[in-house]
Amino acid sequence: MQRGGAAAMEPAPGPQEKYALITRNLQEVLGEDKLMGILKERELKIYWGTATTGKPHVAYFVPMSKIADFLKAGCEVTILFADLHAYLDNMKAPWELLELRTRYYENVIKAMLESIGVPLEKLKFVRGTDYQLSKEYTLDVYRLSSMVTQHDAKKAGAEVVKEVEHPLLSGLLYPSLQALDEEYLKVDAQFGGVDQRKIFTFAEKYLPSLGYAKRVHLMNPMVPGLTGSKMSSSEEDSKIDLLDRKEDVKKKLKKAFCEPGNVENNGVLSFIKHVLFPLKSEFVVLREEKWGGNKTYTAYEALEKDFAEQVVHPGDLKNSVEVALNKLLDPIREKFNSPELKKLTNAAYPDPSKAKPAEKGSKNSEPENVVPSRLDIRVGKVISVEKHPDADSLYVEKIDVGEPEPRTVVSGLVQFVPKEQLQDRLVVLLCNLKPQKMRGVESQGMVLCASSLGEPQLVEPLDPPAGCCAGERVYVEGYEGGQPDEELKPKKKVFEKLQADFRVSEDCVAQWKQRNFLTKLGRVSCKSLKGGSIS
Repeated sequence: MQRGGAAAMEPAPGPQEKYALITRNLQEVLGEDKLMGILKERELKIYWGTATTGKPHVAYFVPMSKIADFLKAGCEVTILFADLHAYLDNMKAPWELLELRTRYYENVIKAMLESIGVPLEKLKFVRGTDYQLSKEYTLDVYRLSSMVTQHDAKKAGAEVVKEVEHPLLSGLLYPSLQALDEEYLKVDAQFGGVDQRKIFTFAEKYLPSLGYAKRVHLMNPMVPGLTGSKMSSSEEDSKIDLLDRKEDVKKKLKKAFCEPGNVENNGVLSFIKHVLFPLKSEFVVLREEKWGGNKTYTAYEALEKDFAEQVVHPGDLKNSVEVALNKLLDPIREKFNSPELKKLTNAAYPDPSKAKPAEKGSKNSEPENVVPSRLDIRVGKVISVEKHPDADSLYVEKIDVGEPEPRTVVSGLVQFVPKEQLQDRLVVLLCNLKPQKMRGVESQGMVLCASSLGEPQLVEPLDPPAGCCAGERVYVEGYEGGQPDEELKPKKKVFEKLQADFRVSEDCVAQWKQRNFLTKLGRVSCKSLKGGSIS
């Protein structure tokens, strides 16, 4: 009688079980019938691509955990390092850094997969430039460009390609290349975030025009960042870097948006749902005995219900996520502690604040780089407005900027903006000025406003795009990736030097040196003060 071997192995999952694994936690599937049809006949071939731009952050564990699901379901999985796409997307990766960033991505993505127990030998890793510069692929790009309208190309890339005032032609090519990748990688399906949906439907429309098959498309939900908005490589406060120190992880989680009982746009809960639960099939809330002791959840829905009913406190949830997250990050940190990978990291992502100092002896030498990314500007929501007890011209506002407690801000807006127009509105707040007492009340920020240049003076608070969340980062176009100063030193006059070039454009958009102020949802503006100053 045979012992062990096949008899002792778990039975291979059937088509229904594979389908359930492949689609769990997804927001949408395009081509469900085709997917099931393939699974009844053979293993699914699928790819996930990532443009090698900003540093990958902890939200990348979301697609990594799905890749683990795909492998459990027997799929043949290809990971594409889309280096050419990174350059085409408004040069998010400069050509001279492209090779370095691609090597960084290869190392860090593999370290992430190893951290969650995914066997690398079952995966195929490909660089875009391995095949996207071939004669055949290039000819197909030309063929596709003769069919695709400018409108369709722009619409397809709207959620993915970086928004700028004067878009480059390269950004219009981006969706076509991503569509062709499906054919040249010889896959049945493409996996990505739901922000890719327009590119996926673009591919379904145009690939058959070239005689190529329509593919299945699998979409993850977009996981909120720690500020409640989309977690993004270019939005420093919204994400935890894979190489962040433990103290940085603690600090960022402490500032994370996690309102008691609120399960909407809660980045901490979303990380548990989409990363920690799929990997471990359980989550342990750590707490002191006097608060009920540790509690193990084997279903995410039970945890969400307890949080909504305030049985689980935000502080305990954050502490528990911190412990679980550091367990995932420890092996990645250890791997990147090698001299070789430290050197690669610094070369691929040079520190923008380290500018070359002016020549010695120069009268106006400035060793520091005065750039907009040094300003910590965020979307704020005005919770309350009161007159200053000792100054008739000043308001004292409580403003939510995505931190555990609202900030107290003193503004000289009494004669310009009625109190009821400030209450509950979204504003743009400079958050890293040194706190300063104004007539006895400490102000912890500055509400940025547009001002007319003539008399009588008119003042309007800047308006973030509709739909922004409190705490979402505001940045200047082209300066998304820098780290804001912890606190601006008054003697350095960094804000004053930058503010000298703040202006309102003729279409009422806030700008620095003709570069737009942006959030992830679009441009920051004012109502009517064209050509005004901003302070």
